[in-house]
Amino acid sequence: MQFGIFTVSDVTTDPTTGRTPNDTERTRAILTIAQHADQAGLDVFATGEHHNPPFVASSPTTMLGYLAGTTKDIVLSTSTTLITTNDPVKIAEDYAMLQVISNGRMDLMMGRGNTGPVYPWFGKDIRQGLNLAVENYALLRRLWDEEVVDWQGSFRTPLQGFTATPRPLDGVPPFVWHGSIRSPEIAEQAAYYGDGFFHNNIFWPVEHTKQMVGLYRQRFEHYGHGPASSAIVGLGGQFFARKNSQAAKDEFRPYFDNAPVYGHGPSMEDFTAQTPLTVGSPQEVIDRYAAMRDHVGDYQRQLFLIDHAGLPLKTVLEQIDILAEEIVPALRRENESKRPAGVPSNPPSHAERVARARAEGAATAEHVAGEDSWTGHTAEAVSAR
Repeated sequence: MQFGIFTVSDVTTDPTTGRTPNDTERTRAILTIAQHADQAGLDVFATGEHHNPPFVASSPTTMLGYLAGTTKDIVLSTSTTLITTNDPVKIAEDYAMLQVISNGRMDLMMGRGNTGPVYPWFGKDIRQGLNLAVENYALLRRLWDEEVVDWQGSFRTPLQGFTATPRPLDGVPPFVWHGSIRSPEIAEQAAYYGDGFFHNNIFWPVEHTKQMVGLYRQRFEHYGHGPASSAIVGLGGQFFARKNSQAAKDEFRPYFDNAPVYGHGPSMEDFTAQTPLTVGSPQEVIDRYAAMRDHVGDYQRQLFLIDHAGLPLKTVLEQIDILAEEIVPALRRENESKRPAGVPSNPPSHAERVARARAEGAATAEHVAGEDSWTGHTAEAVSAR
């Protein structure tokens, strides 16, 4: 099972010092966080995509391209690539380039975002959000899968004889997750294509998460991709840990109370009771997240938001060490000891997908050569009878 972190890239005042980092400081801090996560042995680093203050991650591929050259092992991903407001042609090119640069050490998550004004900023209509997500992704798949694309749709100019460059690494497109908090249509889309489904449930009760993941699993099986238990699922999460529970609560409370994302609303105690946010000892975090499989089944990726709400860089790096050294090993043991045979432990790697594509290609070539895959006969042999 993969464990990692994601950033929403918020620029937030530290309530204990009154200091607010500028955009440059925050961007460089995120790079340091990702590099530290790689050195600590975490599996995934993911960045969101935002085009408005107080967020700085407006260009995920620029950030991830830099990290591809300054990290060794960590999978580089997005926690949102805006499929609705980005041109699918540009997505095809940018992420194929990232795939080549990182030698396949990447994937990406499609999402619609949750900032309404971004649609008109990019010339789109938010009322068409779901239709944009469906049409744009269908085109993106064709741009990766086909050398030459002729295409016409409702939301962009037609394409005639178009080839996206560079071509996907080894002829295999990046693995795609579809991220959604509340839209069953996106779970349906992920299931239709046999892609991964990521429920970033950091603001939602586990009952809602269970329903969304359950729908995706059911439809994944319906579309013939395999049993529901083998569907590729990821979850979001939040924690703040110190050696004892009270120390964690005392340190994190001012950040919780003042963070724009959830401050001035429910108390920290109410929020932690109703959502996956866990503030306490490492064992409390372990217990909370070990129980997630009881609600959603065996899953493949768990990402945590830990660099938000104005937390200082030093504190975030300490949280990464606690995650990597104390929490992840226990969660990995717990989850893998209960995982049934045949249920994937991880999302498919690039190497696995290349091997599968070559095996399918060999089977297709054999079929094209004339043998019927159902009877084992060739047309020539049948006609000679």
